[in-house]
Amino acid sequence: MKIVTILGARPQFIKAAPVSRALRRTHVEILVHTGQHYDAMMSDVFFSELGIPAPDITLNVGSAPHGAQTGRMLEGIETVLLREQPDAVLVYGDTNSTLAGALAAAKLCIPIVHVEAGLRSFVRDMPEEINRVLTDRLSTLCCCPSETAREHLAAEGITGGVTVVGDVMLDALTDTAARVANDPARLTALGVEPSRYLLATVHRAANTDDVVRLRAIIGALGAAAEPVLWPMHPRTQHILAREGIALPANIRSVEPFGYLDLVTALQHARAAVTDSGGLQKEAYWLGVPCVTLRDETEWTETVASGWNVLADADADRILAGVRGAGPSGAARDAYGIVGAAERVVAAMEQRFE
Repeated sequence: MKIVTILGARPQFIKAAPVSRALRRTHVEILVHTGQHYDAMMSDVFFSELGIPAPDITLNVGSAPHGAQTGRMLEGIETVLLREQPDAVLVYGDTNSTLAGALAAAKLCIPIVHVEAGLRSFVRDMPEEINRVLTDRLSTLCCCPSETAREHLAAEGITGGVTVVGDVMLDALTDTAARVANDPARLTALGVEPSRYLLATVHRAANTDDVVRLRAIIGALGAAAEPVLWPMHPRTQHILAREGIALPANIRSVEPFGYLDLVTALQHARAAVTDSGGLQKEAYWLGVPCVTLRDETEWTETVASGWNVLADADADRILAGVRGAGPSGAARDAYGIVGAAERVVAAMEQRFE
């Protein structure tokens, strides 16, 4: 098979690492980077650390409003697909790159594989929800991370070309956690003590662009009365500077982490506070209690298990979640076992060969 893979944001780089390795053993992959995340610490470092081949094509789309960004991606991806004539297009998750790749392929009648299909937050004013719903509708092969995701698709009438493969991020996390476990100096370099700090990440526009919400989140972290390590997204850095918001003394802001440092920081944290979908799962797998700065999540299994608490931007709920101990010993197997990448490739071979 000849596969064109569309990537654009750091969570997709992580997911693509194990799948690209499995795919390239016997097939041809053309890697297209839309440039949705273009900063070196948001993009390049992930390719080097995770051993992902350098992109064959980079579109350099950069930042723009949703419509303009998706339109530029659609135009660039269409040109690539017309030239490469692949057997299928592979997309991940729920970003604008995902939707643009699916739209371009659908209009050219090229089969689409959606990894992480069937996720739903049921919040239609969330851009990621629109992207994932439309991509699932267009896809030829929907690779679901869990049985819950498959049930979501069935409820929408999507039953053909659906398979539960597990979560490819578990493959990437398992490999990376083993690597950093043999590198104790990495934690020392982060300047924190094991289990004596919180790890915070805040990047979603709903939290960063709403100053009232952002101040409430910062206030709650400041009131936590323990060190907070915050690798700060460029969007958040810009807004703090623009609004003149000072961080409390217990919060240490650092530049965005590569994946090795992120996994190191997360597995040794007492708890995580985040609005990232990926970090919710990684905390769940590593047995780290998580407080999610949203009022909903597509990763409902993490909440049902007790490892994840939805706190939105409510300072009292954030603090209550942070101070909770988490469900020690509770099962963390909702997204299958290692080997999802191989199962994705096997499903593609069965479907397209």
